[in-house]
Amino acid sequence: MAEPTSPLERLRALQGADLPVHGGRTLAYVYDSGEPEVDRVAREAVAAYAASNALDPTAFPSLLRMENELVGFACDLLDAPASAVGTVTSGGTESILLAVQGARDSRPDVTRPRMVLPATAHAAFHKAAHYFGVETVLVPVGRDFRADAPAMAAAIDDDTVLVVASAPSYAHGVVDPVTEIAAAAAGRGVRCHVDACIGGWVLPYAGRLGRDVRPWTFAVEGVTSISVDTHKYAYAPKGTSVLVHRDAGLRKPQFFASAAWPGYTMLNATTQSTRSGGPVAGTWAVVQEIGDAGYLRLAGQAFDAVDAIVAMVDDEPALRLVVAPDSTLVTLATDATCDPFTLTDELVARGWYVQPQLSFAGDGPSIHLSVSAGTLAHVDDLRTALRESVAAAQAAGPVAVDAGVVAFIEALDPAALGDDDFDGLLAASGLVGASADGDLELPTRMAEVNAMLDVASPAMREALLVAFLDRLQRPVRAGGPA
Repeated sequence: MAEPTSPLERLRALQGADLPVHGGRTLAYVYDSGEPEVDRVAREAVAAYAASNALDPTAFPSLLRMENELVGFACDLLDAPASAVGTVTSGGTESILLAVQGARDSRPDVTRPRMVLPATAHAAFHKAAHYFGVETVLVPVGRDFRADAPAMAAAIDDDTVLVVASAPSYAHGVVDPVTEIAAAAAGRGVRCHVDACIGGWVLPYAGRLGRDVRPWTFAVEGVTSISVDTHKYAYAPKGTSVLVHRDAGLRKPQFFASAAWPGYTMLNATTQSTRSGGPVAGTWAVVQEIGDAGYLRLAGQAFDAVDAIVAMVDDEPALRLVVAPDSTLVTLATDATCDPFTLTDELVARGWYVQPQLSFAGDGPSIHLSVSAGTLAHVDDLRTALRESVAAAQAAGPVAVDAGVVAFIEALDPAALGDDDFDGLLAASGLVGASADGDLELPTRMAEVNAMLDVASPAMREALLVAFLDRLQRPVRAGGPA
């Protein structure tokens, strides 16, 4: 076969190695409506605005109008009061970063700010803490994986600038007791942020479909801000999210202005300055295309797919739900006859990408599925793939990490390891190898890699994966390997 010659031909060839973003079988990272017309509208809108810059709303007023309409749609979903304001960001992490930064900067009197998080809060809050110098106070969750509201309340002190709840938590798909958490925060005069990045565009429709949903919106007194990702279940292109505040005063510390240089006075609503108009236009066009009635229909399809997956898990003796899902996230675990990491590999080999989750805080590994509307049409295929994958994993037996290797890993101090040490560990773990021409070669099956990571401490996992990312991201120079 001839080598691709044009950039677009090469692009298509490169994309052939990626996970599929359509077809409802990629159950993490992407969210598929299953509707080709939605994808067509998104592509055309992104292309039309790819060169536009949302940095200056007076230069591109159409983008300002689109952003304000998107925030308005979100406000209606979130039971926001008339005083509410919002911002379109690049994704859930940026929305969370801004919620934390705004809370910190709203309290200049606090020299060592803290935020109270349930242990299941998204890792983006830890990233925000790292960036902005806010101490995290982690509160263990209950056996139902929901935040422990009394323990959260007890953790609030005079240095607390933010309290966080999830709707739902990513790892387990359950909604925290927002009413109790927000009341405790309000009682101490502290902001309460609800991370609804993955659930905020489907949970309102779940309630309208008659499903039981715990209160979590601005209808709950004490909730001061909510993040909801449009590039998740609004089925918009990557990457957009909306951060909504109860009123403009709460949002004000988020804004940044600087006239301390000879150029234009910088004025930003987000962490970015230049922002492509493509994602904004693509998101606005998708929301216009689908509309409220369309989102209700798509939510029904996603929840029907969730119910079908729950039933198939119940039918497999080797599988169990970690907890009954409140939203569109399903987390399952295996019994001793079925290795979870091998099961993950077997599902991937059958065209179903699911996400392994390593052991944490005494709970064993699990498997995460983010279910989309587009998954519903393929649940019979998933049922077959799951049955075959369980049988194959049981036949293969458990993935065992040698006891000596376990002891060696446990004895290591990741802070004391150098590059050569990490290169050896990466090679030993199977995370990277070398091809005949010296390029890095990624493993095709991950069970043994995940089993080794699973016995490592969280600090060692972080250090190994940072080293892994460092090795992956190296320049490809002109004339070098393609």
